[in-house]
Amino acid sequence: MLDALIIDLPPKVIAAETSERDRVLTAITLGFSADPVARWIWPDAQIYLDSMPRFAQAFGGRAIDAGTAFVTEGFCAASLWLPPGTEPDAHTIEQILGETVRPEISNDLETMFAQMDENHPDRPHWYLPMIAADPHFIGRGHGAAILKHVLRTCDQSGTVAYLESSNLRNISLYLRFGFETIGEIAPGDAPPMYPMIRQPRPI
Repeated sequence: MLDALIIDLPPKVIAAETSERDRVLTAITLGFSADPVARWIWPDAQIYLDSMPRFAQAFGGRAIDAGTAFVTEGFCAASLWLPPGTEPDAHTIEQILGETVRPEISNDLETMFAQMDENHPDRPHWYLPMIAADPHFIGRGHGAAILKHVLRTCDQSGTVAYLESSNLRNISLYLRFGFETIGEIAPGDAPPMYPMIRQPRPI
């Protein structure tokens, strides 16, 4: 009888503290370990494990400082949301990639980042550089819970949301939350990346 009364609640979403930076970056690193674009950049496992936490910090770590790095309890999933006016650390990104990327993909990677910049909305927007679930917890609604939590803020403020999906399998989730694909980024031999935008919905 009691079992019948138990309701599966969605994962609880909270903002990560700055003291939890390492746990956020670990969750991101785990979640991107099989990502097509991330592993094209760093196919060697050790180089990936050494580089990805530093890259994630440079790409979206300012979200942690801004209080907009949202995670589910237990760090089963993590996201780095950059609010309007907050940008990635381009200088550090360039430095990390210059130190760790194979020379033969450097030109394609540079083109990829240039095209990513070109697709960003001109008006103020929330940018999602990275969202990922620990592979052990994939399919349990953690990513959906984070999206629902943050997109509510976008709707309340009437603000556009933007991301690039580096994994084709994730697009259906983003479509479900109102994102639209606006192109494809795939220079040279790079796996495709899909810029996506979401207009705010009326409350």
